[in-house]
Amino acid sequence: MGLLIKGGMVVDPSQALEDQRDVLIDTGRISALEPPGVIPPDGHQVIEASNLVISPGLIDMHVHFREPGEEYKETMASGGQAAAAGGFTAVATMPNTRPVNDNAALTSYILAKARQAGGPRVYPVAAISQGSQGEKLAEYGDLQAAGAVALSDDGRPVTNPQLMRRALEYARNFGMLIISHCEDLHLSGSGVMHEGLVSLQLGLIGIPAAAEEVMVFRDLTLARLTGGRLHIAHVSTAGSVALIRQAKASGLPVTAETAPHYFSLTDEAVRGFNTNAKMYPPLRQAEDVAAIREGLADGTIDCIATDHAPHSSLEKDVEFAVAAKGIIGLETSLGLTLKLVQEGVLSLKAAIERLSTAPARILEVPGGSLAPGAAADVTLIDPNLTWQVEVNKFKSKSRNSPFQGWELPGRAVMTIVGGEIIYTEGGR
Repeated sequence: MGLLIKGGMVVDPSQALEDQRDVLIDTGRISALEPPGVIPPDGHQVIEASNLVISPGLIDMHVHFREPGEEYKETMASGGQAAAAGGFTAVATMPNTRPVNDNAALTSYILAKARQAGGPRVYPVAAISQGSQGEKLAEYGDLQAAGAVALSDDGRPVTNPQLMRRALEYARNFGMLIISHCEDLHLSGSGVMHEGLVSLQLGLIGIPAAAEEVMVFRDLTLARLTGGRLHIAHVSTAGSVALIRQAKASGLPVTAETAPHYFSLTDEAVRGFNTNAKMYPPLRQAEDVAAIREGLADGTIDCIATDHAPHSSLEKDVEFAVAAKGIIGLETSLGLTLKLVQEGVLSLKAAIERLSTAPARILEVPGGSLAPGAAADVTLIDPNLTWQVEVNKFKSKSRNSPFQGWELPGRAVMTIVGGEIIYTEGGR
């Protein structure tokens, strides 16, 4: 029996399609995509999608699931449930687990735990360097063979430019992507928030925008030198956007991501010493938010990733200076992105492209398309549903979100992976 999704608005950037279509799923793949009424419903399970958007499954290329090592914050199972509730059919997990995912055995373990948990597809990102210490390269061939889709020392920058050069060259031999955490530790130092008027008024040590920008410039230069595939993670400053835009204009095939908090919040959110507004890179100023939005609108920033970073109250309900950095984001990302659509920053098609088609293209993984023959990873979205963020109802184990109480437009009401329904809104 196939699965027939009827009467919805298909928004598929991979086919430049935004029109009413019926979608037939069979044996885990998109079997047919036709105008309403063309596909007979007989013999199929029918899902009525009137007034819903039918999108290629959302893909988050930057999450932290904390397993192994910190399962009290998040596990493959709880992270997968949070992802499914947010409309994500696939996630790429960063390597800063405990121990660090820098070897084939740990990559295989992560994939085994993901299979055991069910839910969204999991694509492990392995470490650039052994232990993410920035001293010796990991074994990229072994990691790729075990299932790693990209390489990153996320959470730590690769401070040695010679090591980063070798990483780009070595990864190029395997066609692997390097995801760069751009931070100059000498400039960020012991900073805990953005360096500016707010940090001065609060008496907190600041991190200048230059701490990100000088490393973006360095890595763009090294990518040009080596021909390696480079992706800039969690872009947060106007200067970084300008550098990436200039690099793309010169023909460098670099890609970049930002996170919803960087186009939704400024450093003003830190007032009151709100530890749920502490993250690295830190929240920046209004002009940076405006530049991030412009970069998303003109395609300088290719995709939106959550940088989902769960922490328990043990790490967050403490003094700001010692609180853990990062926030959860899987269950608010779609709503915050649709807020950009509501505000006219992005079209709906562009929003879906940033959340689905572009991440699939960058990671070179299945998904991002509803074309016949594609993997049947589908997200059904109610764009007219307004809802209030209640973190205590989230599927994630952690509650560290600065968006508590926000009203957001649009929500995933069904998530389908490989033709199997893994989430329905309200459990229906």
